[in-house]
Amino acid sequence: EVQLVESGGGLVQIGGSLRLSCAASGFSFDNYAIGWFRQAPGKEREGVSYISRHNGITQYADSVKGRFTISSDSAKKTVYLQMNSLKPEDTAVYYCAAGTPYYSDYDNPSEYDYWGQGTQVTVSS
Repeated sequence: EVQLVESGGGLVQIGGSLRLSCAASGFSFDNYAIGWFRQAPGKEREGVSYISRHNGITQYADSVKGRFTISSDSAKKTVYLQMNSLKPEDTAVYYCAAGTPYYSDYDNPSEYDYWGQGTQVTVSS
């Protein structure tokens, strides 16, 4: 059974940090790219970051560049999203997804095959 399980969300103050984890199982982890998306109430799902398991290429949305860092641990089959200097506009449900998008299409949800259930991140003002 394919599973992507996110964890690490929570409530944090402006300027704080959180590290999200995405634990994968049930598929060939090294053959897929992992993307992080987020969706705030009333808004479309937004691509946040991406890492290619094949060549390590990473991508970031302009809104998070310099604040978020994506990384992966092959042994643990886990991808992390370190989020620093959090802002109220970062508040959303964060999802990880596995797929094989071209790196320039990293933010297209339709390019991903598997999705996690999401984890809530709330940044309080």
